[in-house]
Amino acid sequence: MTKIFVYEYLTGGGIDPALAGEGKLADLSALIVEGRVMRDALLADLRKLDGVEVTFATSRFETPELGQRHCRATPGESMTAFVAREARAHDYAWIIAPECDGLLLRLYDAVGAARWLGCAKEAIRVASSKSATAACLAASGIATTPALEPGGADQADETAGRRWVVKPDDGAGGLDTFVFDHLADACAEYETRAAAARNPVLQAWVDGEPLSLSLLCRERHAEVISINRQQIGLSRADETSQEPHIVEFDGVLVDQIDRFSDQGRTLSALALRIALALPGLRGFVGIDVVWHPQRGPVVIEVNPRVTVAYAALAAARGGQLARALLTAHGVQITPPARMTLVKPPQSTLGAQS
Repeated sequence: MTKIFVYEYLTGGGIDPALAGEGKLADLSALIVEGRVMRDALLADLRKLDGVEVTFATSRFETPELGQRHCRATPGESMTAFVAREARAHDYAWIIAPECDGLLLRLYDAVGAARWLGCAKEAIRVASSKSATAACLAASGIATTPALEPGGADQADETAGRRWVVKPDDGAGGLDTFVFDHLADACAEYETRAAAARNPVLQAWVDGEPLSLSLLCRERHAEVISINRQQIGLSRADETSQEPHIVEFDGVLVDQIDRFSDQGRTLSALALRIALALPGLRGFVGIDVVWHPQRGPVVIEVNPRVTVAYAALAAARGGQLARALLTAHGVQITPPARMTLVKPPQSTLGAQS
């Protein structure tokens, strides 16, 4: 029996005021619905596999259903200490957590490479920074959105759009992401955040169709399993004011573009180039892309973990997605031995001769 510990940060106690760390992590409570959706989909997927025993993390705010294997941090126990303790009690740990404030990296260290189901540490480190990701991909000739310095932002490629986005360099889920119609306003926002040590990034806004790629990755290889449409919009803003547009994310629609169409083949080739440029991508990986009318696919960010698209994909594939991901990690599942009842020979006592 293979024992797997599933820890999703938001539902596993990470935003409990009694346990949450300092910084902006508590602000991630806005993403708790998505966190629960991802966790529950992964749990349902793993429970369909014969030979897997799965335990998941909960918080004091949740009462799991009767019979479900679960655990939670003890009073005063940090999240990293809790995850480390539970990882040691299992064969593997599957962690879903945002990259901000180095959280995913710290959880990697808590689990250790031998039990970790996910991307390698260096891939997580690069993908946790939007500016580092852009620089890494650009070095391999991949179209992306480079980080800009306010003083040189007016030199940006105008084909990317005439709007400007300011967001956390290590942000998640579109939180705290503002789009400005005027460069001066974007630069002012960037400087304000930088002065407050909020680690911002300034980029040109890319117009086009927002897509995401769901990948199954092995070392230096990526297979596109779904091309999705992201439902992203911008709040309305008075063009005469300095108020920014707020990025609004309303979910993702999976399997929207045929992987074997011309567009699908282009995106599959892009995924392979990304896997070569960013070694260590393993298991489930999400890539956010905008299909620009003239430039084609422009990479926005890499998510080195399960994304919200997993839920719909897992439901459509009937438990096969988790099996494929475990196989990609080299995890061999051995179904428990079945007891075979042997029918005893019929007694001859009392038989007639």
